[in-house]
Amino acid sequence: MPGKLQMRERNGVTSTTISYLSSRWVRRTACLLGTFLLVSLAGCTGDRSILDPAGPAARDVRLIWWVMLGFATLVLIGVTALWLYAFKPRNVERTPAQERRIARRWIIGGGIMLPVASITALLLFGVSAGQRMLTLPMSEPPEVIEVIGHQWWWEVRYPDAEGGEVVTANQLVMPAGEPVDFHVSGADVIHAFWVPRLGGKIDMLPGRVNKIRLQADEPAVFGAQCAELCGVGHAHMQLHVEALPRSEFEAWLTARQEATLSELAVADATYDDARDAFMTHCARCHQVAGVSQGGIGPTLSDVGGRATLGAGVIAMEEGAVSRWLQHHQTLKPGNKMPTHSDIETDTLDALGAWLEALSP
Repeated sequence: MPGKLQMRERNGVTSTTISYLSSRWVRRTACLLGTFLLVSLAGCTGDRSILDPAGPAARDVRLIWWVMLGFATLVLIGVTALWLYAFKPRNVERTPAQERRIARRWIIGGGIMLPVASITALLLFGVSAGQRMLTLPMSEPPEVIEVIGHQWWWEVRYPDAEGGEVVTANQLVMPAGEPVDFHVSGADVIHAFWVPRLGGKIDMLPGRVNKIRLQADEPAVFGAQCAELCGVGHAHMQLHVEALPRSEFEAWLTARQEATLSELAVADATYDDARDAFMTHCARCHQVAGVSQGGIGPTLSDVGGRATLGAGVIAMEEGAVSRWLQHHQTLKPGNKMPTHSDIETDTLDALGAWLEALSP
């Protein structure tokens, strides 16, 4: 015994050292765990957090998430406990028949009963939640908004607007406090429409219209994102979503009627040169009401009134459009608008100033 103690002391491993190392390991583990929890909690809020719901569908999704997390935690604790128990030394002799019975119990319990119970519980919660997002008939038909995904921007249409269809891009305004039916599709590849704080996502398929019913409880601004990998610009395909009281929503639509936007586009004669430059370089792709028909890229009839440019790439502020025109391939690599290196900077500045003035 003394020899063993001396050997341990020579190697520098004493009970005090072991105790110190153990306590240091516990402190480090606690620190890492605390950091992980803080980082995790930081994702519980924000305009794209499913854990901060702003509508009935999103609350259902949050409930499912918490149920799944709780059940998965219980399963993890149980499996870990059994794993530790399996390493416990014991002198037990069993016959081959007993070993087979034990194996069958684990297969039936862990391989059949546990998955069946998990899937059944998930279906009980998930089916009812999903049903509430279906566009089922209502006594009073809800507002319909059409959303079309492009590489890499959003086309938003209001077919039932009083006075005629309203079309905009990269912004979605909806009435608050009432259900809204979204009819979504893809123009080129598969995209996905997802407003995390309002509910689940739905795929946007070329040649097919999918439908989902969402509701915002009160006026607010939400972030939305394409949730299906759709190419190099996927990460820069964001959608500005805003819920307004019904009266403000109606006023927003009225301000974007074709006749109103056409008058806005040609109202100021100081922008005549900019309009001529637009007709030369941009009219083939972009629509401006009263000026061009476009049809390839996003409509620009109300671009000055949008919160962002390039589907969320930069904020709309003074000089933002000119900056976008000059550096759009750097700001959003891969977008389908050609470079404007052949156009003078003064012309691009004039174009930008005119387009920023198109704010209903």
